[in-house]
Amino acid sequence: MASTSDKLHDPSAIDNLTQPPQASSITMSPAAIISEAASNGASNGTTNSNDAGQTQAPVFLNTQPDSDHDWKITLRGKVVAITGANRGIGLGLAQVCLANDAKEVYSLDLFEPGEEFQQLAIANPKRFHYLNCDVTNEESVIKTIDQIVAQSGRIDGMIANAGMTKHQPALNFDRPQLEQLFNLNVFGAYFCATAAAKKFIELGIKGSIVFTASMTSYRPNRAGPSAPYGGTKAAVRNMAHTLAMEWAKHGIRVNSISPGFVRTQMTAKIESAPDFQLKMQYYGGMPRLADPRELGGAYVYLLSEGATYTTGIDIPVAGIVGAW
Repeated sequence: MASTSDKLHDPSAIDNLTQPPQASSITMSPAAIISEAASNGASNGTTNSNDAGQTQAPVFLNTQPDSDHDWKITLRGKVVAITGANRGIGLGLAQVCLANDAKEVYSLDLFEPGEEFQQLAIANPKRFHYLNCDVTNEESVIKTIDQIVAQSGRIDGMIANAGMTKHQPALNFDRPQLEQLFNLNVFGAYFCATAAAKKFIELGIKGSIVFTASMTSYRPNRAGPSAPYGGTKAAVRNMAHTLAMEWAKHGIRVNSISPGFVRTQMTAKIESAPDFQLKMQYYGGMPRLADPRELGGAYVYLLSEGATYTTGIDIPVAGIVGAW
């Protein structure tokens, strides 16, 4: 018996599936089809009582900017929260958001800020803040977002960036290691997104949520494979698509970014490996690690009013991993 897959590869089967009897060769838009159906119903003098109470289109909050919107890509006036922004990718994103006129940026992190954080805070007085937050604890996340609103009066963007990785053969992972990865990378991201969305809805703000996914959500990292890590990031990327669909009616946009190799404390060992240059040649593309700030432009775009029709997508920012 032929499988569904076999049928889909059989041209005649495809014809049978896609060509109904006496099909018209004219292509019509959904709006035209609806209009024609309504017209036919009116001309026939028929009304479906069941449809009458069920076909009303849901009300969607329009994300279009105001008529006097300045189309420059900017975060002017926006309050943005970034998880895990005391160092690494998050700190680089904070710097780029501030450079693009964000009113205030909050780092939600479990660890105390270091010297790099303090330098950026001094360079941006009263604009860059730290709030202690455990993203794996939903109550902690909700409390922290409430605190942001109490201090700044609003929240416009959430970057769910906090995460961790562990590279080792799949057969070497134990249950506690798996739970640690999934609790932070998946559940933590989910708690941040849902808490932010609830606050956007409460305040009537057309907010933006951006997840930090990874190129390992698409394909394995040959230099340092980690099936569980790739699985967590694939979950995050899929979550962005689904939440974008669910929350569009509230004017909330949800997207993700998939970085390639980025220079952070967690990836320091990669560049120090004796075969680093050889590996970079093997990958193709740009034979180097990214500065975290090189990711920032994509995040700024997705957070800005310039992206009001952009939702449910993933943007790979991965100069050296195109050959994976």
